[in-house]
Amino acid sequence: MNVLYFLIPLALLLLAGAVWVFFWAVGSGQFDDLETPAIRIIMDDDSKPPESPDT
Repeated sequence: MNVLYFLIPLALLLLAGAVWVFFWAVGSGQFDDLETPAIRIIMDDDSKPPESPDT
């Protein structure tokens, strides 16, 4: 039972830290553009890599 006096405040501190990190990430623009990284891999480059002079 005595361990609850330690675990409950620890859990509340971890929760407050997670909420602070989430709002910091939203405020710094981490979630502004969610579509471009997924589309970027589909956009293929049609140029060929340079050929080596040995072949």
